[in-house]
Amino acid sequence: MNFKDIATVAGKPGLYKILKPTRSGVILESLDEKKAKLVAGMSMRVSILSDISIYTMTEEGAEPLESVMKKIEAEYKGDTGVDASSSDAELRAFLKSVLPEFDQDRVYVSDIKKLNAWYQIIRKNIPEVLEESNETEKEA
Repeated sequence: MNFKDIATVAGKPGLYKILKPTRSGVILESLDEKKAKLVAGMSMRVSILSDISIYTMTEEGAEPLESVMKKIEAEYKGDTGVDASSSDAELRAFLKSVLPEFDQDRVYVSDIKKLNAWYQIIRKNIPEVLEESNETEKEA
């Protein structure tokens, strides 16, 4: 599994594994203990994690979410030290530690909370996704 196989649904908490497309949408399975299935129709806003980026002040203007999550894993190994109840300053300091060039005007605290929550879900349920780049670096 990789970031192309993981989705988020607007208005629904958590992350979902993409099982298969249908004529009217896509079948998803929650990435938690419940493994609840959901048929996301065309009216639902489904975003694939590999298509999500975080705004930066660099020339590119954004950093892919996958890259940011792998930096978080390399830096923190699961213990980010922040959660949904952390202060705005703590959350911004956390993101600055892994992505110093993030755009502070366009990346909201709610985005950082979501990033941390998604990272924790992925680390708990499919940690191998965060380790892929390490394996390819060793082989090269």
